[in-house]
Amino acid sequence: MTRTLSLGFIPLLDAAPLIVAHEMGFAEQEGLRLNLRRAANWSQLRDMLDLGAVDAAHMLSVMPVARALGLGSGHGEIDVLMVLSLNGQVIGLSKALAASTRTLPFGDPQIGAALPSGEILRFGVPFPFSMHALLLHYWLSRIAPDLEVTLHSIHPPRMAEALEAGEIDGFCVGEPWGTRAVQVAGARLILPGSAIWSQSPEKVLATRKGWAETEPEVAGALMRAIWRAGEWADANRDSLAELLALPRNLDTSSLHIEPALRGQVLPLARGTEAAVPQMLEFHAGLTNFPWRSQAAWIGNELAQRHGLPPGPAIAAARTTFRSDLYRVHLGPAGAPLPRSSDKAEGLLLRDESVPAVLGSLSLARNRFFDGAVFDPARSI
Repeated sequence: MTRTLSLGFIPLLDAAPLIVAHEMGFAEQEGLRLNLRRAANWSQLRDMLDLGAVDAAHMLSVMPVARALGLGSGHGEIDVLMVLSLNGQVIGLSKALAASTRTLPFGDPQIGAALPSGEILRFGVPFPFSMHALLLHYWLSRIAPDLEVTLHSIHPPRMAEALEAGEIDGFCVGEPWGTRAVQVAGARLILPGSAIWSQSPEKVLATRKGWAETEPEVAGALMRAIWRAGEWADANRDSLAELLALPRNLDTSSLHIEPALRGQVLPLARGTEAAVPQMLEFHAGLTNFPWRSQAAWIGNELAQRHGLPPGPAIAAARTTFRSDLYRVHLGPAGAPLPRSSDKAEGLLLRDESVPAVLGSLSLARNRFFDGAVFDPARSI
């Protein structure tokens, strides 16, 4: 018997695992029929999940943690079943603002120190509770602590128009919308998100709290389909660009999509592409594992920004990333499993092989731009 599930998504490259699971038959192999429903913005997507209009959603990794901390709108707690993607964000500036940073190369975090002080800079982000907002704050608060910045929520496909209209001076957005801002609005990209934190969990598979336990067979089937779809997406990026560009998916030119999928960005419209290590991951290594330490870092950052006690915030954040359910449903499917659901974030200078539940596995380079290490065991 085939079970139909409705999944909400925003048209971004990191929606690829959901789109591939539907388009390439991975869901069908698990006895599922996916009804992909595009949302106009993150608030609408949140409401669709809350009200039961969708069973699961492609969601910003920070939103479930913010909900657990009592921040933002909406009701009911959210479970993160798996991570859909790491990184994929880019930071860009308007033509006028970019003039102050032209002497520094793309990808150098010191660019932040060259931004002009003495005026309030307006940065567009997709949502207040997003990795985009946290990475911007983390970076600028350390590299340019006296800089005044305000954040403005702008739907990703509108970022180029907002820049061109003078509504914002810069942005942090997921691809392909940064590349589109370069090609349409003359933006200059200055930094990928991976240059701030090389292992930032960007999007997650989110469900209403308890849904996966109420529907364990369906939840397991959905997770397996998306896990295999992510593996296909990582291995078939040329074909993926064409698939994502279709009107029913991202509805944009594949020229906007291809650079990030190749691990590159185009900083200037008339420039040359720049290679970006760890630009965007869908599956490699342990991309999809919902580390509780990732949730703890998000909780700690939100606590600092909103004046909350860090200990309770970290404890509440950890409950949202359901590594226990990941182990139950994806371990038997062949997913490598770490022995612990926590790790010290920012510790690894390079890829490293570590013992796993069975055999060994590879952990990817995990660094913050300032060399900091976040150990959740020492933060509570």
